[in-house]
Amino acid sequence: MDEIIFRTEGVTKVYPGTIALNRVDFRVYAGSVNILVGENGAGKSTLMKIIAGAEQPTEGRLILNGEAVNLRSPIEAAQKGIGIIYQELDLCPNLSVAENIFLAREIASYSVVNARKQKEVARSILARLEHDIDPDKKVGELGVSSQQIVAIAKALRQNVRILIMDEPTSALSSEEVGTLFRVVRELKSQGVAIIYISHRLEELLQIGDYVTVLRDGMVQAEEMVASVDTNWIVEKMVGRSLTDFLPREGHQSKRAVLTVNNLQYSKPEGGYYLDGVSFTLSEGEIVGLYGLMGAGRTELLECLMGLHGESSGKIILEGESLDGSMSVDRRIGRGVVLVPEDRQASGIVQSMTVGDNLTLANLRSYGRMGWLRKDFGIDDIEETIRSLSIKVSTAKQQVTALSGGNQQKVVVGKALLTKPKILLMDEPTRGIDVNAKSEIFAIMNKLANQGIGILFASSELKEIVALSDRVLVMSRGRLTGEFSRGGYTERELVKASAKNINAEIR
Repeated sequence: MDEIIFRTEGVTKVYPGTIALNRVDFRVYAGSVNILVGENGAGKSTLMKIIAGAEQPTEGRLILNGEAVNLRSPIEAAQKGIGIIYQELDLCPNLSVAENIFLAREIASYSVVNARKQKEVARSILARLEHDIDPDKKVGELGVSSQQIVAIAKALRQNVRILIMDEPTSALSSEEVGTLFRVVRELKSQGVAIIYISHRLEELLQIGDYVTVLRDGMVQAEEMVASVDTNWIVEKMVGRSLTDFLPREGHQSKRAVLTVNNLQYSKPEGGYYLDGVSFTLSEGEIVGLYGLMGAGRTELLECLMGLHGESSGKIILEGESLDGSMSVDRRIGRGVVLVPEDRQASGIVQSMTVGDNLTLANLRSYGRMGWLRKDFGIDDIEETIRSLSIKVSTAKQQVTALSGGNQQKVVVGKALLTKPKILLMDEPTRGIDVNAKSEIFAIMNKLANQGIGILFASSELKEIVALSDRVLVMSRGRLTGEFSRGGYTERELVKASAKNINAEIR
């Protein structure tokens, strides 16, 4: 048994109307990966915020190296060697990569920041993560996966003895996950205790040493990872077996609602984000988009949504051409809508309520002569909350008070209120637990059965296989494979995703 470097004793956290944590005893072992799992809303993030000093417990004690501590702020926690990588990245988009990595811990002499030294160190940390991101580049100009790498680099800059990693791989490719795991093992060998939160269950079994399961704010079980499997974890989390989460049933309709011909989108520096992409999407069909980071999946969905007017090619929706100059608003009116990859930055307005977020993309239908009626859209809001089983006390509740899975349902509900013919979904289950995933899957199946065509991108092979009637594989902006349900293996999808752009297109 490894040494316990940190533990909570009877930690309780009460918010108005909610008990987020109920007498939680959690042990953290030195030089080990300590897995913490649970559904969205189980209390994981609250517990991590308490350990990181961002929240204080209502009751209970924190014990560090055998002594009771009172962590009144993240700065105090950092001074005691506790660092955290938040699921919702705490980066400043207007600052450079190097400035973010050294934020509040700048290399300075006589109050003058040594920017050259910071860039040098930033490059070395990023090289350790096998990335050559420019330290001078603004973080807001980076994609989600690159921002995730910067957040990890920021944490590695600190001299931590306990490092909390909350969904660190949610936006990473399989290759990047392998690099991160190498760094985690390196930290373990140095005696660092890792607290690791992820909804990718296979990851947990691969990297973890100990696992603690939270459910409804209470500890359900603690075990060594070597003695459990994914079914054990799921049963402890949600009270039912992994086999209860059923995959997609077959698709019948053959009527094409979307046709894309020779879609191209050039990079400013030369080359292509998308290079001659052509495909069709049928009524009620679910088509999965699979590919490695940089394959062009997000760019494809954004071009279909009209976010890149400089792209070229033909997009035909039910016989009507959607030319490059057509605005996002008009495309929504024609029946195309996007559920974006980053729900915090692009899917919800964090300062607004659940109800306001749900109606945001559909305001024209509630107005009259430019004015909105009092309590506009209330019936649609209540019906959407009911039909999607959004767990919320009232539609006037702040959307950020919801768990990640319920926030994602709000983003989906907002899209559905536009009455789409085509639903585009970019990583629709990113950062949500297995039960919330199953609910999103069920919603997608239900929508497809109602005749909506769904095109979704996912880095999770098992999701692609379980949900897709057809799979389109991308590599470096081109389609490198097309597979029908039952006619391929996971190995074939991975092989197609790694094809050279000059390889023959299937």
